[in-house]
Amino acid sequence: MFLPEALQSLIIELQKLPGVGEKTALRFAFNLQQRGEEAMMALVKALRDVAEKVRPCPRCGFFAEGELCKFCSSPDRDRQILSVVETPADVIAIERAMDFKGLYHVLGGVISALRRTGPENLRVKELVERVKNEGVKEVIIVTSASAEGETTALYIKKALEGLDVKVTRPATGIPMGSSIEFLDALTLSRALRARKEL
Repeated sequence: MFLPEALQSLIIELQKLPGVGEKTALRFAFNLQQRGEEAMMALVKALRDVAEKVRPCPRCGFFAEGELCKFCSSPDRDRQILSVVETPADVIAIERAMDFKGLYHVLGGVISALRRTGPENLRVKELVERVKNEGVKEVIIVTSASAEGETTALYIKKALEGLDVKVTRPATGIPMGSSIEFLDALTLSRALRARKEL
């Protein structure tokens, strides 16, 4: 390539982002270069701040800048209801629906033979401990409507057997094979309201 080495390195790093191919990475890099040093330094600062300050919340697994995330530290959330999701993106999708006022538990993925992700790679043990120790009365398993999401939901239900907790799953409105983070707010809101016991 005829580009300076530093610009080539930036393009290579940008291509590592999901959904960013070579052409998009080139456009991003050229745009940053054209916007000038001030814009690039603002991006560098934002990246550095995230790297230095943002960590997974030790309680739920969502993003936290302090000791706990905004949800776990909020006195306004219903601590008796836990919504179990695959990723932080799913938390954001549920919050957009504006219907859920409980707390979250981010698994960090789903059980997947293809990706070699077993239950031991997920935050299932931490979930069981939270249910035992935090007075949780209902666990809503909001994993994707896919074979992997269903397998994970059934595994969690089994892991919670014997504990005094109701285990539910969103009902209608979530098509098979769809990812929670891409659902519209109304569909997700209706599915959560019409949840059924698992």
